[in-house]
Amino acid sequence: MARLDGKVALVTGAGSGIGRAMAERLSSEGAAVMCADINEEGAQHTAALVSEHGGRAAAMQLDVSAEEQVKAALQRTVDELGGIDAVLNNAGIGGANGWDTTIAVNLSGVYWGLLHGAQLLAERGGGSIVNTASIAGLVGLVATQQRPSLAEPLTPGAGAYVAAKHGVVGLTRQFAITYARYGVRVNAISPGYIETPMTAGIRDVEGAQAFLESLHPLGRLGKPEEIAAAAAFLVSDDASFITGIALPVDGGYTAR
Repeated sequence: MARLDGKVALVTGAGSGIGRAMAERLSSEGAAVMCADINEEGAQHTAALVSEHGGRAAAMQLDVSAEEQVKAALQRTVDELGGIDAVLNNAGIGGANGWDTTIAVNLSGVYWGLLHGAQLLAERGGGSIVNTASIAGLVGLVATQQRPSLAEPLTPGAGAYVAAKHGVVGLTRQFAITYARYGVRVNAISPGYIETPMTAGIRDVEGAQAFLESLHPLGRLGKPEEIAAAAAFLVSDDASFITGIALPVDGGYTAR
């Protein structure tokens, strides 16, 4: 018997990268998965991959920055897949999208998933929420490129991303405390640099790949499947006494 047999999960940002890997991993362990992404085609492709391997999945378009869409996604998961036991607030974007958009997606998007997801899980007897934070939610980031001079304007990208991800860690702890009595566990994963489409633009800069690898004591970047494995653990009953943590899955990046 797989450890997630009979469970139902909503995964946001499931159209590619870490979210796709999460959907596939949860399904491989027995869960039915609602694959949600602002890119509906990507979400459908992930659901098709799950189905091809014998899993049960559905797909939908979702903009996590829109509160009513998040509420509807949670209810649609129940309606289409017969329940909900886990919410993986994974959707995210890079800081290059600017302050307002980065905060709206990376922080408010997680907040809406927590606010409405925790309540729904509590009403249904409990469950697990896993938020995708980042090493940028635990420490500041080392720049891959230096500003030419102090006269060069500082872009808001890194600041917005770090602020949002630190916020995710704080929300994780607060909701874990608030909903523990109702059987809802709330945890976060803090990935290091992972080989995903979101990091491709950074990694494609000359010398950046080697530099980023050097920041991780294990000497390489992570894979989406490694983050998905940690998420599956936190969702499962193997983590039944774990709540309120931000788990680094970062090749040692934050151990320095």
